[in-house]
Amino acid sequence: MTTAIDPVCKMEVEIETAQYKSEHAGEMYYFCSAGCQKSFVKDPHQYLPEDHHGHNHSHEGH
Repeated sequence: MTTAIDPVCKMEVEIETAQYKSEHAGEMYYFCSAGCQKSFVKDPHQYLPEDHHGHNHSHEGH
């Protein structure tokens, strides 16, 4: 069975049976619970890697 990692709590979630999912920036994310999904939807960038879109938002030292 195919799995994905919940970006909020890092749990493994089965894609086929996931009840909680959200699309962000053209990518689907799967969650273990409504709470994790709600946290992600509120502030997705808090849970995504900084290089998610190929650039780093920290421009200190430039």
